[in-house]
Amino acid sequence: MPYKDLVPLIVLLFVSAQAVDRSNFKTCDQSAFCKRQRELKPGQSPYRALLDTLELSDSRLTLQLMNDNNKVRLLLELYRLQGNMTRVKINELKPIKPRYEVPDVLISDPITEALSVVAQDENSLVLSLGGKDQRLIVSAQPFRLDIVEGPQVLMSLNSRGLLAFEHLRARKDTGSDPYRLYNLDVFQYELHNPMALYGAVPVLISHNTERTMGIFWLNAAETWVDISSNTAGKTMFGKILDLVQVSSEAPQTDIRWISESGIIDVFIMLGPQPADVFTQYASLTGTQSFPPLSALAYHQCRWNYNDQEDVKTVDQGFDEHDIPYDFIWLDIEHADGKRYFTWDPTKFPQPKEMLQGLMDKRRKLVAIVDPHIRVDSSYKIHNEIRSKNFYVKNKDGGDYEGWCWPGNSGYPDFTNPEMRAWWASMFAFDQYEGSMENQYVWNDMNEPSVFNGPEVTMHKDAVHGAWEHRDVHNLYGLYVQKATADGLIQRSGGVERPFVLTRAFFAGSQRYGAVWTGDNAAEWGHLKMSIPMCLSLGLVGISFCGADVGGFFKHPSAELLVRWYQAGAYQPFFRAHAHIDTPRREPWLFGPENTALIREAIRQRYALLPYWYQLFYNAHHTGQPVMRPLWVEYPDNVATFSIEDEYLIGKDLLVHPVTDEAATGVTAYLPGKGEVWYDVHTFQKHDGDQSLYIPVTMSSIPVFQRGGSIICRKDRVRRSSSCMENDPYTLYVALNSQGSAEGELYIDDFHTFNFEKTKQFVHRHLSFSASTLSSRNLAPDSQFSTASWIEKIVIIGGSQPSSATLKNADGTELALEFEFDSTLAVLTLRKPGVNAVADWTVVLR
Repeated sequence: MPYKDLVPLIVLLFVSAQAVDRSNFKTCDQSAFCKRQRELKPGQSPYRALLDTLELSDSRLTLQLMNDNNKVRLLLELYRLQGNMTRVKINELKPIKPRYEVPDVLISDPITEALSVVAQDENSLVLSLGGKDQRLIVSAQPFRLDIVEGPQVLMSLNSRGLLAFEHLRARKDTGSDPYRLYNLDVFQYELHNPMALYGAVPVLISHNTERTMGIFWLNAAETWVDISSNTAGKTMFGKILDLVQVSSEAPQTDIRWISESGIIDVFIMLGPQPADVFTQYASLTGTQSFPPLSALAYHQCRWNYNDQEDVKTVDQGFDEHDIPYDFIWLDIEHADGKRYFTWDPTKFPQPKEMLQGLMDKRRKLVAIVDPHIRVDSSYKIHNEIRSKNFYVKNKDGGDYEGWCWPGNSGYPDFTNPEMRAWWASMFAFDQYEGSMENQYVWNDMNEPSVFNGPEVTMHKDAVHGAWEHRDVHNLYGLYVQKATADGLIQRSGGVERPFVLTRAFFAGSQRYGAVWTGDNAAEWGHLKMSIPMCLSLGLVGISFCGADVGGFFKHPSAELLVRWYQAGAYQPFFRAHAHIDTPRREPWLFGPENTALIREAIRQRYALLPYWYQLFYNAHHTGQPVMRPLWVEYPDNVATFSIEDEYLIGKDLLVHPVTDEAATGVTAYLPGKGEVWYDVHTFQKHDGDQSLYIPVTMSSIPVFQRGGSIICRKDRVRRSSSCMENDPYTLYVALNSQGSAEGELYIDDFHTFNFEKTKQFVHRHLSFSASTLSSRNLAPDSQFSTASWIEKIVIIGGSQPSSATLKNADGTELALEFEFDSTLAVLTLRKPGVNAVADWTVVLR
C-alpha cells in the first residue's frame, strides 16, 4: 500500500530492550506467517477483480476477487464514509472457518455517503468519492485500488502485487524486522527498536507540506508492518524531511500490513490537514475520556508502600515539605496474597480509615487490580469466575491457567460481555470491601502477561468463546480497562467520572482512561524517549499519556530526578513510580536544594491545571491531541518535521525539557514566521522561526507562551487540586505582533458527568483586541456557578495605558489599579474582582 508523495510517520508504541532477553520474543523470521508473507516477491498479483460481479447500492460497492492460482474467491467491499474517508474490507467469499471481525473498537457503524460509478471499461472501474475531484479507481487485472485527487495519486492498494489471503500457504527484503504490533510484557525495555511492547494502535499517519493522511488497520491479531522507502534511518519524525528534497522523482513509501488472522478492514483517512485526520480517526474510535481534574494533578507511587502507616507517613511528608499531590498509589503487595479486590489484613487492616484520612485532606488513592486471578478455592473472586464459566479456556476446554504474580492464575475472558459486566459489578462498595469513593484503579499486566507462556503471554490456541486467542490478543487490555472504568461509573450510580490507568492498549483505549509507557529505567535516554512515545500516542487519540518520573528500574541521580520532574510536570499524566528494589525516592529525600526544585516543578503543574483541564475538555469533544508535535500546528514548516525533543501543549505552550546530563544550555526551535513567543518565567520576547540557544541552570524549565494566546492559571497552589477548586484565576494575555490574543476558560464541577448530562459547565471565550479584553459565553445553553473570580490579568507585550476600566454586564464600571514594567513590556491589572463566569470587558486607554 504505497503513499504517493507522502512519507509515513508510524504511530506505534515501540522501543526495544537493554536488559531484555531477546530469546523470549520472536523476530519476523521466527513468526511463521510473517516469514511466509515477507518471502513473497513483488510482481504480478494472482488476484483479479471480477467486474461482472459488481453490486452497487447508495453507499456500498461489492465485487468478487479471484485468486487465479487456486481459484479461491474473496469479497471486496468499498464504502465512502462521512468526513473524507474510505473503507476497504476484504474477506473470503466462502471461508471454511469464519474469520474474526473486530468488535467494540468502532464507536458506531460509520456514517456512509453515496458512491457512484463515473466510468467503466472491461478492465477498470472509476468511482466518485465526492468533493475535490476525488476518485477511486479499481483495476481488474491485476487487482489494484488507487485513490486519486485530480492528477495526483494519493494512495494505492496492492500496487506491488503482494495481497495475500492465506487460504493456502502462500523476495526477501533486506534490512531490519518490520514493526511488530503484539502486546507483550517486555522486561526492562530499551530504546529505538521495532520490537513489540505493551500496546499498539494500528494507525499510520503520513505528512508533508501539502497533505496529511492516515491508515487505520482494524485487526487485533499479531500484526507486522513492513515499511520500505528512501527515508530509513531517520528519527521518528525526521522521516518527513525527505519529502522536500528537490528530486525529479517524488519519494514513495510502501507499507505492508501482515496480520496472522482476521480480515482486511482498512480505513483510509484522507485529511487533508492534521486536524482533519485526528477528527476522522476520532469519528471512528472515539475521543479521549474527560478525566476528573484531580487525575491531571500529581501522583505519588512506588512498588510498594508498605502498610497503612507508611501511606500516612508519606502523605504527611508532602504536607511537611509543602508539596502538593492528589493521589497516592498501592501496588500488588497491598492485597491479601495478591488476591485483587482484597486488602492484606496485617499491612492494611483498616483501609477505610486510611482512605478517610486522605479524603479529609481532599486526596485520593489508586489500588492495583490486575486481570490474573489467583487459583485458590478460598478466594471469592476465583470461585465466582469459575462457577460462572468466565475464565479463558485452553484448547482442550479446561480453564486456561498460567503463572503470574500470585502464582498459578486464571485469566478472565474479557471478550465476553457477561464477564465484563460481572467484573464491573465487583467494584461496587458492597463487593469490594474496604473501598471508598476516593479510591481508583490501576490495570497492569493486561497484555495479558503470563510468566510461563510463550513470549510471556497467553498461548495463541487458548479459547475465548468461538475464537482463539490469536484472533483477539491485542483487544484484551482494552477490554480490561473498559470493564474497570464501567465498574467505577456504576458504583457511583453513573455520576462520577472514572480514573483507570492501563499498561496494555489498542485503538479505542482512549475512551477509558490513561496509559503510561511502562517499566522504563532511570536513564537519560528513557527521559528523552518519553517525549516521542507520548507524542505518538497523542496522534492516535490517546492524549492521557505519561512516563514513570524518575524511571521504574534503577535509581536516578538527583540531577536526573529533578530533570524528570521538570519534564513530567509538562506531560499529560504526571506520576512518579519506582521498583520495589530501588531506594525510596520521595521528593524530599535528595537534599533541601533538590526538594525545592522538585517542589517548584510540581507547583508549576498545579498552577497550569486550568489550562490542562480545558485542553482535555477540547480533546474529549474534538479528538485533537493535548500534547502535540510542532508540525501539527505548523504543517508547512519543514523545520518542525524532525523535532522530537520539544513539543506543544495545545497550541499555545511550547516546552523544551532539559534531558541531557550536566546541560548548561538547550537549543529550542520557536516556530512560526511572523509569530512571537514569550518565556513564561521571564516574559522575555522572542521572534518565531528561529533556533534559540537558552542557557539553563538546574532550576530552568524552558517553556514559552505563543503570542496571540490567553492562558488561565491558578497561582495560589494548595495541597491538592480539590482544595483549589474555588480559588481565583490569573489570565496571562500574550500579545501577537498585531496586538491581539484569544483563549478559553472552561469550568465545571471537576469530577462528575453533569457537564454532559445536564450541561452544568461554563465555557468562556477570552479575547484581546484594540486595547480591549473581553469574556463572552461560548455555551449559552449551559449553566454553572462558581465562587472563582478573576484575581489578576497580566498582559505581555503591550504598552503602558493611562487608565484601565472594568465594564460589567450590568453597565457598572470600575477603575482598575495597574502596574507596568517598561523593560519587559508587562502590564499587570490587579483584582478586577469579576466572577469567572460573568460577561465583562476591560478597556485600556
